[in-house]
Amino acid sequence: MLVRLLTLLVLAGRVLAQNDPSWTEPFPPYKIVGNVYYVGSRGLASYLITTSQGHILINSSLESSAPLIRDSVEKLGFHFSDVKILLISHAHWDHAAGSVEVKRLTGAKYMVMDADVPIIESGGKDDFQYGNSPGTLYPPAKVDRVLHDGDEVKLGDAALTAHLTPGHTKGCTTWALTAREGGKTYHVVIVGSPNVNPGYKLVNNPKYPQIAADYERMFRVLKQLPCDIFLGAHGNYYDMEAKYAKLKAGGANPFIDPDGYRNYVSQKEQAFRVELAKQTAAAEPQP
Repeated sequence: MLVRLLTLLVLAGRVLAQNDPSWTEPFPPYKIVGNVYYVGSRGLASYLITTSQGHILINSSLESSAPLIRDSVEKLGFHFSDVKILLISHAHWDHAAGSVEVKRLTGAKYMVMDADVPIIESGGKDDFQYGNSPGTLYPPAKVDRVLHDGDEVKLGDAALTAHLTPGHTKGCTTWALTAREGGKTYHVVIVGSPNVNPGYKLVNNPKYPQIAADYERMFRVLKQLPCDIFLGAHGNYYDMEAKYAKLKAGGANPFIDPDGYRNYVSQKEQAFRVELAKQTAAAEPQP
């Protein structure tokens, strides 16, 4: 009886944690540029990088997301079973909870940034913020390759660079690659996450003492990356739905948006600095 009650509480927690309906709402899959495709839901971004030797999937999303992602891949004319490599933006449940199922369906090799590996292999229990929240836990997955900052992931004629952009998680990863279309080469950047979530403690955080310094590092990295095509772990980072509508209407590719990238990074850095100043002031001893 106790086990059943605990199970129900965990499931209820997951429902509450995943109650954004856009996270499970299907969205039409589409080509972004070159060999880069969108295969996620309306609210959770997943990307397919196609190659001559199989495909790379970025973000497995929720535990329930694998069928939606598979359907999107196959609607584009590709085989889900041809996914050879699975990557993630970071080790939160809304981007990595489906990894066990994706691995089961495809046999893909799972590659994760070193500092996020303990979170993935503990099913979220080692996360500095959410480790004690039953609703944010997920099936632990075995990581097949541990990545380090600057590592390349290669498959066929595709090469992605893993940039450590920590803060949101200790191993939050921004992916950079090039894509060719119409005789031109474009720098594609898939931002891991620059967000300071509600409840994040930026000052005197015993579980993540260097969190503020890591956010600083992340913004330095993002500002240095060349970017033509701006993407991210959630479509709302880059106004995905509005850009998709423009794409369907024809004309210039709206995802070519270097100014949008720079503006987004600047806005998020400013939001971080405001929150850091607020928490620093609150932590100072009162006279």
